[in-house]
Amino acid sequence: MIMLVPQSLAYAMLAGLPAQAGLYASIVPLMVYAVLGTSRTLSVGPVAVLSLMTAAALSRLDLPDSQAYVTAALTLALLSGLMLLALGLLRLGFIANFLSHPVIAGFITASAIIIALSQLRHVLGVQASGETVPELLETLWHGLDTGIHLPTLAIGAGSLLWLFWARRFLGPLLHRVGVGQRLAAILSRVSPVVAVIVTIILARVMDLGEAGVSLTGEVPAGLPGVTMPDFSLDIWMSLAGSAALIAIIGFVESVSVAQGLAARRRQRIDPDQELVSLGSANIATAFTGGFPVTGGFARSVVNFDAGAATPAAGFYAAVLIALATWFLMPVLAWLPQATLAATIIVAVLGLVDFGVVRKAWRYSRADFLAVLSTLVLTLLAGVETGVAAGILVSVLVHLYKTSRPHVAVVGEVPGTEHFRNVRRHDVETWPHILSLRIDESLYFANTRYLEDLIYRAVADHQELEHVILMCSAVNEIDFSALESLEMLNTRLRESGIMLHLSEVKGPVMDALQRTRFLEELDGRVHLSQHQAIQALT
Repeated sequence: MIMLVPQSLAYAMLAGLPAQAGLYASIVPLMVYAVLGTSRTLSVGPVAVLSLMTAAALSRLDLPDSQAYVTAALTLALLSGLMLLALGLLRLGFIANFLSHPVIAGFITASAIIIALSQLRHVLGVQASGETVPELLETLWHGLDTGIHLPTLAIGAGSLLWLFWARRFLGPLLHRVGVGQRLAAILSRVSPVVAVIVTIILARVMDLGEAGVSLTGEVPAGLPGVTMPDFSLDIWMSLAGSAALIAIIGFVESVSVAQGLAARRRQRIDPDQELVSLGSANIATAFTGGFPVTGGFARSVVNFDAGAATPAAGFYAAVLIALATWFLMPVLAWLPQATLAATIIVAVLGLVDFGVVRKAWRYSRADFLAVLSTLVLTLLAGVETGVAAGILVSVLVHLYKTSRPHVAVVGEVPGTEHFRNVRRHDVETWPHILSLRIDESLYFANTRYLEDLIYRAVADHQELEHVILMCSAVNEIDFSALESLEMLNTRLRESGIMLHLSEVKGPVMDALQRTRFLEELDGRVHLSQHQAIQALT
């Protein structure tokens, strides 16, 4: 709870909402997840990336006042919650798999940079705005023309230095003076609380508000009442796309954290039930004054390190946050916004990972293209454009790679029954037999490629009598691929060549047996490639 209160306030500010919205979003959703969730340590609430996406989605709407902005945030949470709930009830959690890791990594890195830049204005005490890096840099530059507010800079820079130092050095220092390693790690993670307490005292004693330092201001005490989202069709249509992206990004981030922590204790989670629980949490926050939430990395790790063994830990944390809304709100009115901005900057910079770009370049040019396009477009065009482009690039790259499957000409390793690529191994081949290993399922997008490859091989080897398709890596043959194989069998027959299959998997054979293809096949279906060669030589 000590860490969650300042973090919740900071993320509400990042989303452009009143500070209390961050606290409200950390109470009921956390309780709902404690009842419905399958992770024992996941902590649900506001997170940096979803807060940024919320601000980006709402800034495009023509909203008349701040109350309309708050209502739109509730509507966004409701929409994303309904989408998550529907996916969970229909057991469609696999859809999130289309958001590949390179896309997520590029998106989070770019979002962290945008978030950090957007908070510099609070640290410097200048006016700036924007959703992209060029916009932010331009407005920050113009804001500097009016001059940096030195008292604000002193608070913000001091908080930044403390938080950066504490993150890196406080834990080892405490450990050296005798504090247990686990406790030292937890204490270093709650260092923002020290920054909050110290700056509140300074603001109160030195009356920094009168000196021009922006403060959080009066925060209503007490629990949230029942709030109502906007149910008009126009606002729902305007927010549907943003809600879908927030739902998917939130689910992927939450499940990644939950699975990682569960694996460390040899536990497991149910992704489809996670969809239901996260959807319910977002629906709950829509009616209790919050905004979109998901499972957060930092708050969940602290929960894990503190020894949380059941979801009850999250429930108790929610109760403590609820108590804080009663007793701490008058004090938090003196909290400088520069402190909250410093908290956000330090939190998100830990998410920046340019190493994934270098790693993707070395391993796969296709994945490099996905991560780079997501990273660059998010920085230059905004978070929603970036993640949408990343998803599109990932799907296109997948379609391209599967439309040109790896097909190897194989031969038998002498003295064994193993078949390997003739380009990589010293193997035995036969001039009247062409053995092809297909390393991909056959479907409508890649059958033409396979046909062309076989026809070229037939044209180049006039002595061919048999073509064997080694199907050990083929998990499925769709209807288009079946028709392609039928046509291939007919054309090879006309050329005096017999088509054979080998090592066909059971489910694929079951599907073929429901057709006339096996009856019309000129060759045979062999149990193994070795038996096929024995039969034909």
